[in-house]
Amino acid sequence: MPLNVPIILTWLRIAMIPLVVGLFYLPGSWLSESNRDMLAAVSFIIAALTDWFDGWLARRWNQTSSFGAFLDPVADKLMVCAALIVLLDLGRVDAFISLIIIGREITISALREWMAKIGASASVAVHRLGKFKTAAQMIAIPCLLYNQPIHGVSTRVAGDILILVAAVLTVWSMLYYLQRAAPAIREKSR
Repeated sequence: MPLNVPIILTWLRIAMIPLVVGLFYLPGSWLSESNRDMLAAVSFIIAALTDWFDGWLARRWNQTSSFGAFLDPVADKLMVCAALIVLLDLGRVDAFISLIIIGREITISALREWMAKIGASASVAVHRLGKFKTAAQMIAIPCLLYNQPIHGVSTRVAGDILILVAAVLTVWSMLYYLQRAAPAIREKSR
């Protein structure tokens, strides 16, 4: 396993998951609800920024690796799924939306693994739709974690709208990847 700054940032993102989740299990006497929500949102934002930054550094410093290519999306999916489960527990996101997003992540991960085994991974390479979906999620989730107005603007409403956009993009991108993979799936199913 190579160890460089981009991979350390990815590991940091994974290590921040228990921090974000753990904040919601602290006794109420330790942190006020508003401080807890703020810390969770800020922690999630920092973790999300490492997602962009580790990829940028890996390309800029020519430190890309197959292990980093594997670990980065795993870290993203773990982070998003953990946050959605917390938000579901808090009643801040609908179970159906959580199921759509988490189900898609599992489905596309399995599809990419299988496509790599049959030598057709290029057909399910990351597409713009997936990037837009990720951006909508990475903005919606901290809004829903924070759950307080900022200068009179409801982060809850913004988060609700963006998580709905993310769910639509989730389904759309999943259908896109499945369509791209269909010829190889048909070929290998014979």
